[in-house]
Amino acid sequence: MGQTLTVLARLAIRLIVLAVIIGIVAAIVPGIHVHGGFVWLLWIALIFSLVNLILGTLLRLLSLPLIIITFGLMLLVINTALLAITAGLTKHLDIDNFGAAFFGALLISVFSWLAELLVPVRPRRGRRSRATA
Repeated sequence: MGQTLTVLARLAIRLIVLAVIIGIVAAIVPGIHVHGGFVWLLWIALIFSLVNLILGTLLRLLSLPLIIITFGLMLLVINTALLAITAGLTKHLDIDNFGAAFFGALLISVFSWLAELLVPVRPRRGRRSRATA
């Protein structure tokens, strides 16, 4: 039971961090608009997470040769598409054009990476001391 609560707590933290990141990106990038308060940011983060989990996995798998050929730059196009799909699924997120979606997806990726470095959601494994024989 305790491990289940830990997993749920980590998922909740990750969702809150993603909601904050989406809010920051919406404030920075002209052309990305969030309608509503923090609860709607959480809703957008949940939808984005689900879209990324389901469609993102499928798109990354199908476009693996292009990802390899472009040295990973195709991942930016996939993230742009996932953000645009999220905007299409909710009326609380509007994206004006491809450029805004591209720049927003890039910033969400960078900020998520930085957040993972600063506040890791997954527990870090401690170093094991080597026993000398």
